[in-house]
Amino acid sequence: MTGSERTIVHLVRHGEVYNPGKVLYGRMPGFKLSELGHEMAQLTAAYLADNDIAHLVSSPLERAQQTIEPLAEAAKLPVALDDRVIEADNDFEGMTVGAQPRQLLQPRFWPKLVNPIKPSWGEPYAHIATRMRTAIDDARVQAEGREAVIVSHQLPVWIARLDAEHRRLWHNPRHRECTLASVTSLTFRGPDVTMVTYAEPAAALLPRASAVAGA
Repeated sequence: MTGSERTIVHLVRHGEVYNPGKVLYGRMPGFKLSELGHEMAQLTAAYLADNDIAHLVSSPLERAQQTIEPLAEAAKLPVALDDRVIEADNDFEGMTVGAQPRQLLQPRFWPKLVNPIKPSWGEPYAHIATRMRTAIDDARVQAEGREAVIVSHQLPVWIARLDAEHRRLWHNPRHRECTLASVTSLTFRGPDVTMVTYAEPAAALLPRASAVAGA
């Protein structure tokens, strides 16, 4: 194989999570896909089934592993767990700030909100970009000339896309283009990203999804 060959790394966000308490679950264990989330995983697996997949990677969190399982079965490939594609660290983990944002008006939280560019409430965007970039590059090498799939989480996938497109990393969370079970595909020629595309295989199911407080 030569360095000029095309390789594609698909970044998949996991499906809907069962989260009746609407907490920001972040890296907390025990948060798994809902029934709808399993349906989403099946649709995303079907979307990718005819691709030339050679390498599979998942965040170690349960919801990501469950999302990649149908694709692994269809492709008959093992799944490598990679801590570098885990959800972003967040100081509000375990809270219901998504469902009850007025909690952030409490003075004890103000020091966490002083710098949205970093951000001051959790893992710096630059750190997320670096770990995702190295994980994606390793997956690209493993799948050289073919395709790889990484199942991760909304913020890491979105930051990886911004980084690949050489855009600023700080952003309005409401403007992320990364819905549940979506596929953000990075096309490489050698080590260079030449194209970024986006698809929503589970779009028809999104109206049935509950608001998810942790992605």
